[in-house]
Amino acid sequence: MKKLFEGIGLLSILCLSFLYTEKTVNVVKEYDEIMISIKEENENYKVDAKNATIVDDTIIPGIKGKEVNINSSYSKMKRYGKFNSNLLVYQEVLPEISISQKFDKYIIGGNASKNMISFIFLVEENDSIDTILKILDDKGIKGNFFVDGKWLEKNTRILVKLIEQGHNIGNLSYNRDYTNSSYAWMDTFIKQVGKQKIGYCYNEVADLTALQLCALSNNYTIRPSIIVKHYPLKEIKEQVTAGSIISMPINQTVEKELPSILSYILSKGYKIENLENHLSESMDT
Repeated sequence: MKKLFEGIGLLSILCLSFLYTEKTVNVVKEYDEIMISIKEENENYKVDAKNATIVDDTIIPGIKGKEVNINSSYSKMKRYGKFNSNLLVYQEVLPEISISQKFDKYIIGGNASKNMISFIFLVEENDSIDTILKILDDKGIKGNFFVDGKWLEKNTRILVKLIEQGHNIGNLSYNRDYTNSSYAWMDTFIKQVGKQKIGYCYNEVADLTALQLCALSNNYTIRPSIIVKHYPLKEIKEQVTAGSIISMPINQTVEKELPSILSYILSKGYKIENLENHLSESMDT
């Protein structure tokens, strides 16, 4: 019994010694000139996160903030031997209100501060996307193809290839009816076979049932800010702003005017991105 208590006592002393040593190291580190400089610089480099904007049933993504990872920066600089702002290590600060928590809202645009726009091409059963795809590829632009279920049945390999090339795929279900049981099959195919991490649905007018069904699958529902009807270039010139999501059908007019549309958008200083990058709350995408 005596040896047991001696062992417990020795263990307690070792634990206390370890805690004391650790606390001493932390105190010394706090008064280190490198640590003091890092904390001062953190205030200069810190960027507050911006929450997503919610109005009724709509949402626009926020933006992540950033701050200096003090301990990681200290470790790097301590090995270097002095403070060097080039060795600062940053970490993201998430918005308190994020689109990643709000699948039950319509996304109506991207955050304007990213200066991006996205194009959605609505692909019906018998549409060919070859011309659109060539125009995009020639300019190195990634688009978003929202496909009908009957088109997908005939073009499964093309869909997988589109995702591999960096384009995003949206789910129109069958005839845009999200109560159709095959909507779930399409969602599974896009995410499991196509390996696309994020799923997208589409509504042009409020449809609570569709919104809820898509939310159950953790899919974002897009309500475009510009819906092209008859005169693509004219309509886009009149309405486009930073953050716009523009939807267009596949037809000869769109195919003819798309090169001019892309040139116009780029001339205005906007970046054209797929939805994943456009809606990301990171500034560096």
